[in-house]
Amino acid sequence: MKKERLEPGFKQLQEDEKNLLSLIVQDIKAGKTILYPADSIWGIGCDATNEASVEKIYQIKKRDADKPMIVLVHSEKMLQDLVDVPEMAWQLLDVAENPLTLIYDAPKGLAKNVVGKVGSIGIRLVKSGLVHHIIKLSNRPLVSTSANMSGEKTPLAFHTISEKIKEKVETIVNPTDFASFSEEYLSGKASSIIRIWNDGRIKVIRE
Repeated sequence: MKKERLEPGFKQLQEDEKNLLSLIVQDIKAGKTILYPADSIWGIGCDATNEASVEKIYQIKKRDADKPMIVLVHSEKMLQDLVDVPEMAWQLLDVAENPLTLIYDAPKGLAKNVVGKVGSIGIRLVKSGLVHHIIKLSNRPLVSTSANMSGEKTPLAFHTISEKIKEKVETIVNPTDFASFSEEYLSGKASSIIRIWNDGRIKVIRE
């Protein structure tokens, strides 16, 4: 796999930052929702295996329950635990230079309301940034959906996130608490999305 950019490295974080991450992980395991920096934009997330937690996110965003959400994983193993990964998917992940979400068939082990009626799921493999450490430490796939009310503009920085969102999520990963983190890491736009089938067919959903 190609080495990802701007990896801060967990060992490089300060002790107080590690302690904060541990508290965030405890909240995720307890079923709480979080506001956090993903690898592309600010997102709202939770344990993607916890149906009650996922429902909270739909309520926070006032999002149609028929619209499935994206899931983030931190490793190839976690990805393979959730879906059968076609060879073409590995090839796409190898050459991707920007955040790439692939839509896979027949996921397993995820909350039913993450997958929805469509029976497929968009998953993004994240190998760097705070979110990588959060997922790795929690050992839970993480829901990722933009930090805005449905239909409203996607915020590109923490200070532009609606107060309505900040009031409703249960845990906020505040960038000012992490000297090792810079919002410059975020790409500022939603990831590319490609639908991939087990027979090798692909379809670009969003460039």
